[in-house]
Amino acid sequence: MILYEHPLSERVRTWLRLEYLFDRLEQLLVRTSVLDHHYALLTLFELIEVMGRADLKSDVLQDLTRQKNYYAGFRNNPTVSKTALDSVLARMEQAFNALNAQRGKPGQELTDSEWLMSVRRRAAMPAGACGFDVPVYHAWLQQSATVRHRDLMQWANPFAPMAQAIALLLQLLRESGQPQWVSAQNGQYVQVLALEKTYRLLRLRIDPALDLIPEISAHRRAISINLTRREADGKTHLVRETVPLELSLCA
Repeated sequence: MILYEHPLSERVRTWLRLEYLFDRLEQLLVRTSVLDHHYALLTLFELIEVMGRADLKSDVLQDLTRQKNYYAGFRNNPTVSKTALDSVLARMEQAFNALNAQRGKPGQELTDSEWLMSVRRRAAMPAGACGFDVPVYHAWLQQSATVRHRDLMQWANPFAPMAQAIALLLQLLRESGQPQWVSAQNGQYVQVLALEKTYRLLRLRIDPALDLIPEISAHRRAISINLTRREADGKTHLVRETVPLELSLCA
């Protein structure tokens, strides 16, 4: 099944973008080629851009506190495993403390580096980081893979508390959804959401054998899914068949 996720709030939209960049960075850091390390550095620049919001850290800390208070309410519930609950609460506490102890914005060390910011400015242009444009960067790329990896890890480490917090919050959010099978009649599915509950993430699974692409339009009060298929002409066309979908709404 192919999984599609669609945020129903701006906060979760930012979390998903950060998760995408953290995952990409993790994959690139374990590689050794010059090109991989170049794109790892560009990923760090993208993280700085996405985390530029002044209220991001406070939003994440607020959500960690909200989740901690919610799960703490299950302490006297006999149907809940005490060991599992204590483990989740300990992870929240650790993530909160690590992020809260960090001073300034994540990535501040990178923005304080004149030569890194010069690379960032040039890299924003098409082929702007060529060796003749930024010779100091070209020289760094010629260092051994060990040296480049050491530097990249030093630059990436300040992002670790945010990455840990985002991963935990998204895990808890995803686990809050209950998958259900729905039917898209004539390639379309519409659902009005209950006013008393605020959903923040839509998760959709589709059988890859159906060769369908969902176009999702959603906000906090309603969702609409149109199923399309890419034809030989390269364009996508709305299908007119009834399709089963696995849908989860996460609060």
